[in-house]
Amino acid sequence: AGRVSNRFNLGGPNMAIDAACGSSLAALYAGVRELQDNTSDVAIVMGGDAVQTPYAYVAFSKTHALSPKGRCRPFDADADGIALAEGVGVAVLKRLADAERDGDRIYAVIKGVGASSDGRDKGLTAPRAEGQLRALHRAYAQARVNPAKVALVEAHGTGTVVGDQTEARAIGQLMRDAGGAAQSCAIGSVKSMIGHSKCAAGLAGLIKTAFALHHKVLPPTLAEKPNPKANLDGGPLYL
Repeated sequence: AGRVSNRFNLGGPNMAIDAACGSSLAALYAGVRELQDNTSDVAIVMGGDAVQTPYAYVAFSKTHALSPKGRCRPFDADADGIALAEGVGVAVLKRLADAERDGDRIYAVIKGVGASSDGRDKGLTAPRAEGQLRALHRAYAQARVNPAKVALVEAHGTGTVVGDQTEARAIGQLMRDAGGAAQSCAIGSVKSMIGHSKCAAGLAGLIKTAFALHHKVLPPTLAEKPNPKANLDGGPLYL
């Protein structure tokens, strides 16, 4: 981060943020706050992961997170784990009025951001729907958007059995509580296309969704049979 600021002659704060697989979205959270607080006029948010070492594979194998088939199938009935990937993504953020004034090409508008942690539970690798709901409620409250009106959700969707079910359950509950109609919101994950790029993964999903809005195309997710335990049968979500 410091080298980027040096080469591009940037004068604001620069930092590398470690929030595991959420690192690039934590950086987005920090960048949005910087703009909201009017302490910077432009925020360059980056996510990069090019670390494919034997140690990483050993560590993920010990947690039984890797797909034995080597394929990432988010929300699929046959999903059996993650497939590791490398990636780098960059998003340039400005306040909307400034971007319009400067004639910038605007791909999407961020209406709100929300963050949370799960608190004390089974362990770091066991996600809780309650913790995810906290972040969702905070984001939608700031955005002043009714979740029932949302037609596309880009999920974390790593292809792990517990992770996908927990995430679909949290998002589905949010939509149902808001009065969302059955099969009214598409859910997908860019990881079905490119694998799990770990700390760059969140920004990959953001870029995918921004392009989906810009081009008005509903992106497909590579899944053959929806997971019957992932709240996708009769609820507000569909693949």
